[in-house]
Amino acid sequence: MKDQVKSGRRPHVLGVHSIDHFALQVPDLEEARTFYTLFGLEVRDRDGALELYTKDHPHCWAVITKGNGARKLRYLSFGVYADEIDAFRKHLDACGVTYIDPPVGADPDGIWFEGFDKLPLNVRVGEKATPDEKCAFTSPSAAPGTSGAILNSQAPQVHPRRLSHFAIFTTDVNAAIEFYEKTLGLRLSDKSEPAVAFLHGVHGSDHHLLALVLSDRRGMHHNSWDMGSIQEIGLGGAAMSRAGYGPNWGLGQHVLGANYFYYVRDPWGSFSEYSADIDFIPHNVDWPAENHAPEDSMFLWGPDPFPEFIQNTEPAEA
Repeated sequence: MKDQVKSGRRPHVLGVHSIDHFALQVPDLEEARTFYTLFGLEVRDRDGALELYTKDHPHCWAVITKGNGARKLRYLSFGVYADEIDAFRKHLDACGVTYIDPPVGADPDGIWFEGFDKLPLNVRVGEKATPDEKCAFTSPSAAPGTSGAILNSQAPQVHPRRLSHFAIFTTDVNAAIEFYEKTLGLRLSDKSEPAVAFLHGVHGSDHHLLALVLSDRRGMHHNSWDMGSIQEIGLGGAAMSRAGYGPNWGLGQHVLGANYFYYVRDPWGSFSEYSADIDFIPHNVDWPAENHAPEDSMFLWGPDPFPEFIQNTEPAEA
């Protein structure tokens, strides 16, 4: 069993290793700046857009641009190893994908093609942003005879460590699973028909890099950020709630992936999730994917989600 947790790369298997970044369009950049800064991310200006970073990490996880109307998921970008990009081009040719021009203002690097539900997708060479082993998780506790009290006035702001996963709405979960397995080399971790499925990367990743949620149209459900403890999730959730964001869902623990969670509703009706201690699937482990009953697999404990939690607030494409 010890060999199963070593970091590495699955040999002779073509597949993306990370979500490189996601791109959103929002009606008000300053509103986005305020939300993501309070959430604990580093927000930087670049060429009239905002970029999201995590503290002390050089990777850009998201690009946010201004647009008219409602929030919109513009595209998803996935990272591959440099020695696989040519093989990916041949692979996508064989898959018969429809190649597209990059969305306006997007970096043209890599391969651009039409994804499931016509969501623009990008595959590019990049450093592996997904961890090679399960990230550290702590449970702070005061020693006997000492105080663990933290005054409210001294409560620290929390800072996510990295992007954990991304969840999108899709019109057909099973067909989307097949598409992403075929084109990107992702693999099914678990699903709960017909509503949701979770896909992981073959070169070692969290239980899911990409989550699929059933809807009548495409869109973003949530972006999820890795935290180091339940304490950090609670502190972050409380700060966002006190700032007026909501309704939110949490604190709780999921069944599939087993991560602790707190979902913060953003100004546009989608969510950013604080997540901790999610299951990790090493590169040399074949995860036994299963189909689970919805009532047995959404969350182990925590408050019931409010009805709007699964509502897709993104407008349909014209």
